[in-house]
Order: sequence, then C-alpha cells, then structure tokens
Amino acid sequence: MKFLVTGHAGFIGNHVAIQLLERGDEVVGLDNLNPYYDVKLKQARLDRLTPYKGFTHCKLDLEDTAGVAELFSSHKPDKAIHLAAQAGVRYSLENPRSYIDSNIVGFLNILEGCRHNGVKHLVYASSSSVYGANGNAPFSVHHNVDHPLSLYAASKKSNEMMAHTYSHLFGLPATGLRFFTVYGPWGRPDMALFLFTKAILEGRPIDVFNRGQMQRDFTFVDDIVEGVIACADNVAKVNEDWSGESPDPGTSGVAPYRVYNIGNSQPVELMRYIEVLEQCIGKTAKKNMLPMQPGDVPATWADVSDLKRDVGYQPATTVETGVARFVDWYRDFYKA
Repeated sequence: MKFLVTGHAGFIGNHVAIQLLERGDEVVGLDNLNPYYDVKLKQARLDRLTPYKGFTHCKLDLEDTAGVAELFSSHKPDKAIHLAAQAGVRYSLENPRSYIDSNIVGFLNILEGCRHNGVKHLVYASSSSVYGANGNAPFSVHHNVDHPLSLYAASKKSNEMMAHTYSHLFGLPATGLRFFTVYGPWGRPDMALFLFTKAILEGRPIDVFNRGQMQRDFTFVDDIVEGVIACADNVAKVNEDWSGESPDPGTSGVAPYRVYNIGNSQPVELMRYIEVLEQCIGKTAKKNMLPMQPGDVPATWADVSDLKRDVGYQPATTVETGVARFVDWYRDFYKA
C-alpha cells in the first residue's frame, strides 16, 4: 500500500511512518518543518526516514491548497494518515489564527485531496481535548462533545464534523482518533514530560499546574502507533444499527465514519508521573505549584472499549516503563 502520512517529522507521525516502512508499505510524507518547536529535532526525526527506499519527503504547508492538490494527484496514495496539525492547548491562546490555517483550512485540503483521488481510507488525528467541560468519566466516543474549552479543541471537533460530511457526501471512509496525552522517545518539547526532564536535569524548577491535582491518561507512543495502523487497515463502515432518533456521535448511519478514543485507559495522577520521572533521573524536582491554566481540564480518561472490539487495540506499556524509555532516549539524544 502507498500511504500519505502528514506530519512525518512530528512525534507520532514519525513513529507511524517508520512502522509502515518497516512492514513494507510505501510512505509519502507531508511536513513543513515549521518552527513551533526546535526544527533540529524535526530534522533529526526526518533523518530516521530518509534511508528507506519506500519513503518520499514533501516539504509543504497544509494550507497550500494548490500544493496539496498536486501532491495527491501526482502520488495517488491508497490511504491517508493525517497527523499534521497546529498542536497545543496553551499556544492556541496566543496564536489562534494558526489553528484556523492549519487545522481547518489544512484539513479541508486533505479532505479534497482524498475526495478527488480515490483514497480508500482517511485516518486523522482528533484529540481528547474535544471532551472539554464533559465531566462524565471515563470519556466515551458516545458522549456529547459540544463544549470545547480551547480553540485547539474546537478545531479538532470541527475536523470530526467535516470528515463526517465528506464521508456522507462522497463516500470517503474516515476514522478519527482522539489521542490521550501521548509520550515517549522523540516526543514534543512543549509536552510536560519533555519540559520536566529538561528542567530537572538542568537544576531548574518545574511548573506544576493546578498544584498537581490533575490526572492524565498518559499513553506510550508504541501503543498509539499500533492503534493508528490497525485503524488504517480496518476501513470505516456505516453503522447499520444507527438511529436518527437517538444519534450516536461515534458512528454514522449515513456514512462510512468512525471516531475512536486511543489512550491507555488508566489515568495517572500528575504527582505520580513526576515521582516516576524523578526516580528515573535520580534527582528530586524543584516544583512551582501553580493554578490551573486556561483551556486545561483537571482529568482525562479514555474509554477504549470500541477500539479494542473493532481492531484488537491493547495498550501494554506502563508509565514506569514508558518514562524510563523516554529518559534513556533524552539522555542519549541531548548527551544529558
């Protein structure tokens, strides 16, 4: 199969692209290597892909309508895994327009490329952030998600709605994945584990929001990659049991459309996460205990029962193992 993977120089996209190439698939990658965070890290991820004969790199902005259309028409991918986006809840407070350009306009360009080039399945990144003010835990794809708390979350909810429309109108099978706090080697520098590790090793204090009274469904990247590829292989279908009188948000009766949670389904207290990191580094963190940040939620917890049932998804990496693997990678990559 020939896959388009957007965001192949990003954290999750890089791992997904490598796994596809390792099993013998062809990968056409789209990434603009933007400076939202350290471009040297993105380039280092890209360097992991270039030795593979089946890999093609395309440096391109998602919002470049003509460029994305040309990419699809010239490469004709069989399936698309769309992971590129403007990420980050807090950054959306500072630079909201970038979320519209990348996550809304860019996603429309991907949908149009799939529509006009016979793509057999689109798998795209949504986010656990869409649950917003929902306090009904664990979070289920069958819950209402109409109350986002950040523009980032709103853009991801918009993606789900746009995908459903294209799936209905043009028969494009589409699967959305709501990611829950992914971490691991080659991770993003704006995420907590990366920030904490760097600060502790440099002897600086870490910022602990909501004074540590938070839970996150931390999910190791290898488990995520397994689920993403399993979903790509399992083409979305119409739910024949769907009812318009009691509409299920996670499926559709008029379109080959699915939305899944993809997480560890075992929430961990933030202070426990920090404790594990301290043990792996061998050093106690200095902590700035701060109030909740705007746009954040106190807890996330994924109900992944649908994903387990449909594709056999089974996350297996404990926080203790995953954090240790990240610290080993960080020390090696940064010689820290």
